[in-house]
Amino acid sequence: MAIDERDLRQLRRALDLAETAIGRSDPNPRVGCVLHDGRDTLVGEGATLRAGDAHAEVVAVREAAAAGADLRGGTAWVTLEPCSHHGRTPPCCDALIAASLSRVVVATIDPNPQIAGAGIRRMREAGIAVDVADGPIARQARELNIGFISRMVRGRPWVRMKLAASLDGKTALPNGQSQWITSEASRIDGHGWRRRAGALLTGAGTVLADDPRLDVRLVATERQPLRVVVDARLQCPPQSRIFAPPGPVLVYCALDIGATDTATADVERMSLPDADGKVHLRGMLDDLASRGINELHVEAGEKLNASFLRERLVDELLVYLAPTVLGAGLDMFAGPTLVRLADAPRLVFAEATTVGGDLRIRARFAGRDAFLA
Repeated sequence: MAIDERDLRQLRRALDLAETAIGRSDPNPRVGCVLHDGRDTLVGEGATLRAGDAHAEVVAVREAAAAGADLRGGTAWVTLEPCSHHGRTPPCCDALIAASLSRVVVATIDPNPQIAGAGIRRMREAGIAVDVADGPIARQARELNIGFISRMVRGRPWVRMKLAASLDGKTALPNGQSQWITSEASRIDGHGWRRRAGALLTGAGTVLADDPRLDVRLVATERQPLRVVVDARLQCPPQSRIFAPPGPVLVYCALDIGATDTATADVERMSLPDADGKVHLRGMLDDLASRGINELHVEAGEKLNASFLRERLVDELLVYLAPTVLGAGLDMFAGPTLVRLADAPRLVFAEATTVGGDLRIRARFAGRDAFLA
């Protein structure tokens, strides 16, 4: 059966539901589900709950059951292929099969190698007609889970680097003063992007200079992201605000900590040196992926920013530009001097919009999101 405008309308509603899982479902993907009974009446909706709790399909089925609905012959619209394996919860495709639905419409296939079409195959084998969308609605579903798909396909998180600067690209005055270049509205918006991430990362230089908390507090969230500090020589004092609650902190260093490690229950230290005695950034991304981090949100200083760029580890820039000019000051990146324009990395603008009088730009390095196609 071809997907029609009615299906697209229900999938858009399911995507709205999936967005409510931001700040809650990690490391699981954000999924939404809409359920109609055999008379085409809405009887259940759901979005993914916290990891280890029910997925969107089960939430919707439970809501329908609580209302006494008969799902036989009904239809489900789901933003991501229902899972087919036993993880911390039973397979979602089994819940839809048990409900005796006649049709399931899926926005996009799950890239998890444990699933990757298996959920669709199981439902079809059970006699359920399964249709998979394509085009813009499928792209929207994949965009919503860009970090999860990155971890499944590329084996590392989607790296988003956030910057706040003046129109001439300065992030602080020469004396280090930076609070606040951009507006309060931009800071609130930035916390919304923090909430999306599985981990928030900064460097020792920023901790020593600004003593940030690096948490989500200006917008509501059900889960605090893991806070990560790149501190090659373990310079950050234990009283730094980043080590205070809420949530755990992971420190990557380049020292042989061994038996001298003084980490606490909420602070883990990991030695990951590269050949130059600095933190091995690429290895760090591999380790974060193994910990289930889908999106890594970087808020660091010009030196660490430049290191990420130099090693081509950044996927997307999230830049807030204030309508002011500072002149001399700190740059966004302390990169090497280029001698040819052709050597400059190329980016593609994904979005440009105003926030509180500032300009918010999202730009992606060319080709980095090809796995979403």
